[in-house]
Amino acid sequence: MKNIIIKKNINLLLIALAFSASILTFSSCSDDDEDTVTVDEEVVDDDTSITITNTNTSGTAEGDTDNTGADEDDLVENATFENTVQIVFSNASASITNPVPDDVVITQDGADVTINSTISEVAYEVSGTTTDGMLKIYSDKKFKLSLSDLSIANTDGPAINIQSSKTIFVVLEGTNSLTDASTYSNIPDDEDAKATFFSEGQLVFSGSGALNVAGNYKHGIASDDYIRVISGTITVTEAASDAIHTNDYIIVDGGTLNLTADSDAMDCEEGYIIINDGTFTINAIDDGIAASYDIDDEEEPDDSITPYVTINGGDFEITTSEGEGIEAKGTMTINDGTININSYDDGLNAGDDIYINGGNIYVYATLNDAIDSNGGITVTGGTTIAIAVRTDEPDGSFDCDDNTFKITGGTILGLALNTSFPTESESTQNSVIFDGVNANQLLNIQSEDGTEALTYEVPYSVNTIIYSNAKLETDQTYTIYTGGSVSNGTEVNGLYTSGTYSGGTDSGDSFTISSTVTQIGGEMGPTGEPGEGGPGGN
Repeated sequence: MKNIIIKKNINLLLIALAFSASILTFSSCSDDDEDTVTVDEEVVDDDTSITITNTNTSGTAEGDTDNTGADEDDLVENATFENTVQIVFSNASASITNPVPDDVVITQDGADVTINSTISEVAYEVSGTTTDGMLKIYSDKKFKLSLSDLSIANTDGPAINIQSSKTIFVVLEGTNSLTDASTYSNIPDDEDAKATFFSEGQLVFSGSGALNVAGNYKHGIASDDYIRVISGTITVTEAASDAIHTNDYIIVDGGTLNLTADSDAMDCEEGYIIINDGTFTINAIDDGIAASYDIDDEEEPDDSITPYVTINGGDFEITTSEGEGIEAKGTMTINDGTININSYDDGLNAGDDIYINGGNIYVYATLNDAIDSNGGITVTGGTTIAIAVRTDEPDGSFDCDDNTFKITGGTILGLALNTSFPTESESTQNSVIFDGVNANQLLNIQSEDGTEALTYEVPYSVNTIIYSNAKLETDQTYTIYTGGSVSNGTEVNGLYTSGTYSGGTDSGDSFTISSTVTQIGGEMGPTGEPGEGGPGGN
């Protein structure tokens, strides 16, 4: 009996050894990649990492697409100046250091210098320092005003007061400083003076120098015609009203503008604003940049005035504590540029249509909509992130009421309580609307085959997110993931354009792109009415 039991145990041991050998043989046939295992000759990838791609296509640009406001007459190099007058301020006086043409009359009262000119082609070169002085110019012709290490502070009026309706070429050399009085006196009743640097005519700034302005009475720099900045560094350290104020228009081709104001940083009262390039650091209580002529507020509106804003380039850092970031009472067109807005009121606001054709735009609004158009919104290119954080009012990331919301290219990412619904009959690029997720975590959208469609670090918890990009392909199914991490990534304003995403958690939300607009959550704007075509998806 014992022999039978021993033989049975030996047989069981041999069977166990044989099974172990077969397991070892099976494992030796597995792939060398430690992230995969083989079962029944099928390979299952245990690595959920996906590659983040930078996809950003463009549609046909719309709006004000080819308008730089170019004017050969605004170039100082195209003008000639046969006569030069040099003025040097020195404390309580000023000296004229070269012969003065017969048709140029200069009078002085201490360091208050007044020029009357009836001839053309005069260049005034002004330098020196005074703590109680002024430069005032009357002229029938355009002239050049070169400021070279000039410092003027006036105790009873503007620092520079130009009573001429002609073009003034202001050439900046060295570092210049202008300060006006908090109250003005001795201003003739028939003259206007409302800024530290004031002109009845056009001011065209150029040169490689700097101009520092303190506006204690009203505006920092003002023209009753237009202002153009070609180059130079202009800093308005304070302004009781606007930092830069004009009647007709403002054009900026380059340079650096650092503007601080108790009202608007840049305001055009009855015209338009074109920005072609430049670097802008703006801190304003009211609006950052505004073409503010409002026909609805006028008793006798002028239909010839077109208060539009066109941005063709530039770098912008705009902060407002009570007003809007950029406002156009007419149409707004953004063709390019890097724009960062932190506003109290609407970030971008237009009385008519808003067109976004390019650029890298980040808008954060504390009180109202991030991007608000009283006409339609058209996005054909660029990257636009629009965030509105207020939750007790129906504020949206993109708000155009029941008007057309057209998307044909670019990237848009909106976070807010709600959003306007893209118009399906006009849009050619797919978009998706879904519920917001918790803040301070990654949001990832990927297709069934592991192709990345969005990777974004969510900064705020909101009700509604809208996203549009060419990565969202028709008939493809996508899943929303949260959490996880990105390695070797590149991001701007939280939106990743490269790197590797991994480790996310399936949120349970998925959707299939079956129409141009897919809605699986979120809220619509105040009317609750989607654009033509209605929400699609599942």
